[in-house]
Amino acid sequence: MEDSIRQIFSVLSYMAILHKSGGGTGFSFSRIRPRGDVVHGTAGVASGPLSFIHVFDEATNALRQGGKRRGANMGVLASSHPDIFEFIRAKEAGGLHNFNLSVGFDRAFFSCMEKGRRYELVNPRDGSVSLDIDPHDLWDSLAHSAWKCGDPGALFLDRINEKNPVPGLGEIEATNPCGEQPLLPWESCNLGSINLSRFIHRKEIDWETLSGTVSLAVEFLDAVIDVNRLPIRRIRKQTLLTRKIGLGVMGFADALIQIGIPYQSGEALQCGEQIMQFIQEEAHSASRSLGEEKGSFPAIEQSVYSEPLRNATVTTIAPTGSLHLIACTSSGIEPLFSCAGERRIDGEVFRILHPGLSRLFKDMPDGRDLLKEVMRTGSVQHLRLPEEIRELFRNAGEIDPTHHVKMQAAFQKYVDNAVSKTVNLPENATTEDISHIFSLARELGCKGITVYRYHSRRDQVLSRGCDTCRVDAVNP
Repeated sequence: MEDSIRQIFSVLSYMAILHKSGGGTGFSFSRIRPRGDVVHGTAGVASGPLSFIHVFDEATNALRQGGKRRGANMGVLASSHPDIFEFIRAKEAGGLHNFNLSVGFDRAFFSCMEKGRRYELVNPRDGSVSLDIDPHDLWDSLAHSAWKCGDPGALFLDRINEKNPVPGLGEIEATNPCGEQPLLPWESCNLGSINLSRFIHRKEIDWETLSGTVSLAVEFLDAVIDVNRLPIRRIRKQTLLTRKIGLGVMGFADALIQIGIPYQSGEALQCGEQIMQFIQEEAHSASRSLGEEKGSFPAIEQSVYSEPLRNATVTTIAPTGSLHLIACTSSGIEPLFSCAGERRIDGEVFRILHPGLSRLFKDMPDGRDLLKEVMRTGSVQHLRLPEEIRELFRNAGEIDPTHHVKMQAAFQKYVDNAVSKTVNLPENATTEDISHIFSLARELGCKGITVYRYHSRRDQVLSRGCDTCRVDAVNP
């Protein structure tokens, strides 16, 4: 958004309309002048981008998305903004519950880190240098805040724009609320996810059925663009220019369990990469066929493509936080968060147990006692079970954090947009651990990274283990 009161509050009104229509929104606050800067029109001083983020957050509180739940937002601030340290610390004391935050890093930042140079914080109003800093100080501050509350994440905007399929339309500055969908200003995108656990038969992937499903899903998501009643004309115009869609997956962890592959293994990385490469190729083939039949997206002349293509982007890995519950499968490409636990939805607590364990314990003599212990702890690692079972049912906090990142990178190789994944860390993880995770994500080619240290937030949605052994739902 531009640096003017009129523009900021105009965008706020659009946000309200979109949330009422059931959409989520992402914003770049990087063009807003820093706190304390001059405001010539009123002879006053600027309040800075963070003050407006709070305004957007409170407005979201006052609305309910589609009349059912509050909307979600992503707030991005450039790493070179003078208020970046204040932004990084914004959620440490709580608040901003309707925002995910991400620091948008540029190439200059990492160049300065590598070469031991100072990094300039630049006033977006006039391009003047407000301060030069040691980039390691910013990186350490980011790691500390992520350790303390899970925010902000890191967004590698330089890499995102290297892969921007329509560079002729401008640079990408922000993403959707969960970070998997980088978008140009005023763009929107339809997302959909294939439940991989439904394509496993006799411990093998049914590639033929998966191929047909991918083609059908691409055709469906493309059709949604035309029938969708986007409430803002400017968004509809920009969306039709690129016709972006984002087909992804859920149920990956459950699919691995069905095949018999531990999530924390090289075989799982190879399997994930193979699946996503197949989906990417099939999805692009389907989009090419649609392009030949119905015409390419209108902005193709400003894109990197030289052949017909219906959609500027085709694949995205969303977190499927709600979808996976409906589908009764694991979320996105995440490992099992817990073998058993509690999930809070609209103030209600639901106790859940993975169905694979329910079936496993059913025929065991001490199955009832094992079930109670899993419900209490959310883990099977301390139980007297075969090693292959314990390896299959490792929960997210029991998996090496570097493997989380490697899995995200494996999928990112064959995804047009980005991958939303959370590196879940045990409660005793350190800021150094988080700094290493962020660096590894950069090194392995990820477009962004998010971490969450267990119990680092009071309002945690998911918990491992239950206070009682009552099960409300059999669901991963």
